[in-house]
Amino acid sequence: MSTNSTDPLGLAIQDYWNGNKRATVKVFTDQADPDELPAAYMFRGFKEMPDRERFALEHCVGRVLDVGAGAGSHALALQERAVDVTALEISERAVDVQKQRGVKQIIAGDFFLLPPQPFDTLLLLMNGIGLAGSLEKLPEFLQACKRWLAPDGQILLESSDIIYLYEEEDGSVLLDLNGPYYGELTYVMQYKNERTQPFDWLFIDFDLLQQYASHEGLQAELLLNEEDGHYIARLAVQ
Repeated sequence: MSTNSTDPLGLAIQDYWNGNKRATVKVFTDQADPDELPAAYMFRGFKEMPDRERFALEHCVGRVLDVGAGAGSHALALQERAVDVTALEISERAVDVQKQRGVKQIIAGDFFLLPPQPFDTLLLLMNGIGLAGSLEKLPEFLQACKRWLAPDGQILLESSDIIYLYEEEDGSVLLDLNGPYYGELTYVMQYKNERTQPFDWLFIDFDLLQQYASHEGLQAELLLNEEDGHYIARLAVQ
């Protein structure tokens, strides 16, 4: 997401690894109250992961690319199952921690700018499809994903329908139909003296994802749908 000069999440990951178990990133968004992301969450083991993440890991096949790997927890969980997995991460600090934790294969850099290699599974957890930023940029993101896919490969992604943020007390939903899509949010992250510039992040409901995927030559399949709106989907070339 950013280089070390504006890399609060990478700094928090690094601090946690170096002994500050209370390291916590402040998260600000334009559609909800400020929140906190404890760095400890980036170091969870397989048994500590949400059911949807364990489900997605169990559906990985072949050569796997963990996009936006963070501290490397998903890559390590796959390594333990003898899966051929590569962690892709833009934060130099996070990459350094991954190496120290024992992640064997790492690609450091920007998913959009690196020369693509063929992988059988692209893994996009923690709402990894949010990297698209907006519906306008989603086609470009999906085409970038296709360039990283081996023939007959799959994209396993997590996202969620966040329409609940707009629900009224009586259960009705108040949306500006002339405004942007309700799943387009703008975030700022801060840890210590490092703060990102505002960046766009996309949450997308499955029906809309299916429409966009089809337009880009991808077939979308809903694999897991949780009560809180989170879901795991598989995209594959039609």
